[in-house]
Amino acid sequence: MNDNTRGFGRKPAAPQNNTKYRPGDVVTLKVVRLGEMGAFLDAATGNTSDDILLHKQQQTKELQIGDEVKVYLYLDPSKRLTASMNLPKMREGQLGYVRVLSVTRDGGFVDIGAERGVFLPYSQMRGHVVPGQLVWVKLYRDKSGRPAVTMRVEEDMVRASKPATGLKVGDKVTGTIYNILPEGFFILTDQRFLAFLHRSEVPGGRLDFGQQVNCRVTYIREDGRINVSMRLQKENALIADAQDIYDFLVKRNGSMPYCDTTPLEIIKQKFGISKAAFKRALGHLMKEGKIRQEDGWTYLLEQDSQKK
Repeated sequence: MNDNTRGFGRKPAAPQNNTKYRPGDVVTLKVVRLGEMGAFLDAATGNTSDDILLHKQQQTKELQIGDEVKVYLYLDPSKRLTASMNLPKMREGQLGYVRVLSVTRDGGFVDIGAERGVFLPYSQMRGHVVPGQLVWVKLYRDKSGRPAVTMRVEEDMVRASKPATGLKVGDKVTGTIYNILPEGFFILTDQRFLAFLHRSEVPGGRLDFGQQVNCRVTYIREDGRINVSMRLQKENALIADAQDIYDFLVKRNGSMPYCDTTPLEIIKQKFGISKAAFKRALGHLMKEGKIRQEDGWTYLLEQDSQKK
């Protein structure tokens, strides 16, 4: 069972009596007989051959005939309906933050705390999913009636979230990414606030689905959502950017073919910061007497002094 599994959202309606149970159902059934392999539960069909096995290994306590037990139903390797007293941490229609168990040519499987991993079809994946990755999913039933999950959770996140309260600009928040667009990343915070992280506010510009991030609140919207940034505030960012450029120059033996006229695209690729931030950092280093610029190149003055 995975302690990282978290779920919330609406709960499905209780199954009706005298219906055929399906894999993924969580139901309360009566023990009608005991055998060497375990307890058999009444499937409410009137046919004892339909009784559902609750194997001894899936029992959390000793059972007697007539006991009513809450169980999770799933298919065993022989495709027979089987029960377990180890209940999943998600229900149909709920959202959960779960771990990817494996990825095959047909799709992936995620851990919802049940006896078996639940299928994540390729059509419902977002990004490049790998084993061990934590992702947000919604539990549903596919056309065949078996449990499955989808990473397409945007609308459900809006319904499950709540307006941000008790925050001010500059406060720190932690959250996980549930959707990615070209403009940036959508985050559900630990307080269940919705946050938007613009790509320009991410050093390097790259994050993945399910990734946990620590951010600073930059704006609180009237609708209760927030805008956030992973960058340091300007005064701290200036010092950090200047140090990165200085370290880069040291690694290149005191010179680099970049200066304050270098195109933005190259600055973004090499340093992961804006052109304005790059020029501010260069200005800071020049003011401290650490660098000089000449013919499109930047040089460390310490290196010049050593040569002389």
